[in-house]
Amino acid sequence: MGRNFRYFLAITFIFCVSSTCRASDYISRDHIVIDLRFGIEWLRCTVGQVWDGSTCIGEPVKLNQEEIANAILQANEQLGGSWRLPTLEELKGLVCEECERPKISKKYFPQTASEPYWTSDVNRAAKRHMWSVNFFTGHTYARFFPFQQLAFRLVRDRR
Repeated sequence: MGRNFRYFLAITFIFCVSSTCRASDYISRDHIVIDLRFGIEWLRCTVGQVWDGSTCIGEPVKLNQEEIANAILQANEQLGGSWRLPTLEELKGLVCEECERPKISKKYFPQTASEPYWTSDVNRAAKRHMWSVNFFTGHTYARFFPFQQLAFRLVRDRR
């Protein structure tokens, strides 16, 4: 990695910690969005949708945590890599407070549903519940049971 690129990443990280993150924190490559803050790659579309070269088409699929485990296996077979559910911190990082609903960058994540999305994090205070991020409000919630069905987006670590 070049010195200038590392410097750019350091500046981006400092900027995000001190203020709301901006679209400059992302690089899009076809159906993938690179998140420079976290060093991860997002599928641009919600699972169930397909990237057609300019937007996401189709309807999001809502699954429970057990069904998502199977969907992740399929994604890893079909797309390669180690796809997973995002952590609460990673998914919350996509929230765009100044955006109209849905509260996410439409440029990088078009056709995102204005509803709760799963994270991989369990609520430590109530272990029967999982954390989610609601793109209607931009708020996080730790009240959904793993058997409930929510929309979700997949992420993988950059190598």
